[in-house]
Amino acid sequence: MASFADKTFTPPELIRNFCIIAHIDHGKSTLADRMLQLTGVVEGRAMRAQYLDRMDIERERGITIKAQNVRLPWQVDGQDHVLHLIDTPGHVDFTYEVSRALEACEGAILLVDAAQGIEAQTLANLYLALEKDLTIIPVLNKIDLPAADPDRYAAEIAHIVGCDPDDVLRVSAKTGSGVRELLDEVVRLVPAPVGDADAPARAMIFDSVYDTYRGVVTYIRVVDGKITPRERIRMMSTNATHELLEVGVVSPEPKPTEGLGVGEVGYLITGVKDVRQSKVGDTVTSQRKGATEPLTGYREPRPMVYSGLYPVDGSQYPDLREALDKLQLNDAALTYEPETSAALGFGFRCGFLGLLHLEITRDRLEREAGLDLISTAPNVIYRVVKDDGTEMTVTNPSDWPTGKVAQIFEPIVKTTILAPSEFIGAIMELCQSRRGQLGGMDYLSETRVELRYTMPLAEIIFDFFDALKSRTRGYASLDYEEAGEQESDLVKVDIMLQGEPVDAFSAIRHKDDAYGYGTSMTTKLRELIPRQQFEVPIQAAIGSRIIARENIRAIRKDVLAKCYGGDITRKRKLLEKQKEGKKRMKTIGRVEVPQEAFVAALSTDSSADKPKK
Repeated sequence: MASFADKTFTPPELIRNFCIIAHIDHGKSTLADRMLQLTGVVEGRAMRAQYLDRMDIERERGITIKAQNVRLPWQVDGQDHVLHLIDTPGHVDFTYEVSRALEACEGAILLVDAAQGIEAQTLANLYLALEKDLTIIPVLNKIDLPAADPDRYAAEIAHIVGCDPDDVLRVSAKTGSGVRELLDEVVRLVPAPVGDADAPARAMIFDSVYDTYRGVVTYIRVVDGKITPRERIRMMSTNATHELLEVGVVSPEPKPTEGLGVGEVGYLITGVKDVRQSKVGDTVTSQRKGATEPLTGYREPRPMVYSGLYPVDGSQYPDLREALDKLQLNDAALTYEPETSAALGFGFRCGFLGLLHLEITRDRLEREAGLDLISTAPNVIYRVVKDDGTEMTVTNPSDWPTGKVAQIFEPIVKTTILAPSEFIGAIMELCQSRRGQLGGMDYLSETRVELRYTMPLAEIIFDFFDALKSRTRGYASLDYEEAGEQESDLVKVDIMLQGEPVDAFSAIRHKDDAYGYGTSMTTKLRELIPRQQFEVPIQAAIGSRIIARENIRAIRKDVLAKCYGGDITRKRKLLEKQKEGKKRMKTIGRVEVPQEAFVAALSTDSSADKPKK
């Protein structure tokens, strides 16, 4: 029998809900570790680095992928308080999770590395927090580093947040200095949650994970009323009803309680086996006498990038389907549907929030299910209007219409780049070469500048970030958000072997960029495909027009080896005979592209024309 952690609900005025906003590698998870130690919820012997990061990939890469929450007890001036910390991801791909976590808080700690300054993705999340009227507590971390320059970056943060440089707290999450004072400031500055305890229950889902033994565990923040075990609840976006088997808090291990009141953050378990039934951002209410108005802000996460995932060994297709089913239980933003390719066999077309999401999903599938996968070049969603007025959505080059096309629309994004001012020229040159339009430029300090561009999403998802990093010696940071669509002059480039198109290498490119893609792909395939007994032409084509060509020369047997003298007509006769044989072989021969060639061509495709570091 589970022992109940609390018999009564915590009064809202003693609760503080806050999250940490920070860029990757600015010390967010380390600060969370120190808070767990200081508040005593984790014993010293059980402590480990990145305590809240549960996945192997998170621990290896040092990044947070899933938002985590934890309940911390803290005493100020003899009064016990309850702090709810929600640890959020820092990467642009997971902005949706960050926005849901912000909805569940009243305050946010803005954590900035004292040796690097504020980054673009942190700035984007800060603007999200300011939009939601959260109390911002600016904090400089890593002040113990020799390269730290706290005074300079405190002035920069003060300029952005609109506070005094002396108000910026200075901590070292590694050594623990300043963390006590930070927790006291959270209690002092962050407002207590507000809600009506007697109203019908309303709680917002800010995360949900799949547990093999218990089903879906849903993390919620209660806004009005109370949620107690054994009552029936209703999800307001899907109208699905469930019985609550367990309600509790995370401290940092799950602890069952007798319920959650106004302002409290905790978890529900209903025994449901499908994460899609408890969607992030949805509102939970009681089935009987429930609320009629849902909480604001629910929307479906929309895939931004599509890519095909194929098993290297075709017999692993059922295993890949099963692995994707399991992964979707943990990641509701992942979408997939079966597709076939003449070159790669059976696989799935998957939708992702961004390139990091794609990379991590593929990594998890390979590790957790022991699969070997090929991922095709990433694509965005295009809207095509044909001559007869019909519209279609294209996520795969093989779906591109064959008839005449009136208009093609592609998604565009608003891009924010933060970098030292000495790199302005290199960044502008890069953005203009990727069809970017300058929207504005601001100096955050004498040495750092913020550039705002509107660019096609397709230009960003290939190798834009790598090119930006190499041109700015790694100092620039990038953030982007969707900004609608624009009409563009796009074409489909087909790669053909012996006149037959190979669907895996097809790509949708801007007219000006099509020739570059065609020549780089044909050159690459000439090196990767083994020579045959006959000559093989590799061509890049737009419709029926060939734009690039390379030849794989035939392997020739030396038929003249036995002619060591005599008349020239003997040699000519043997060469003519060989020529006839080659011609006949070409009509019946098929070019087999080895699997390694696909892997090499597709994996290096995203980094084609990449500046060398």
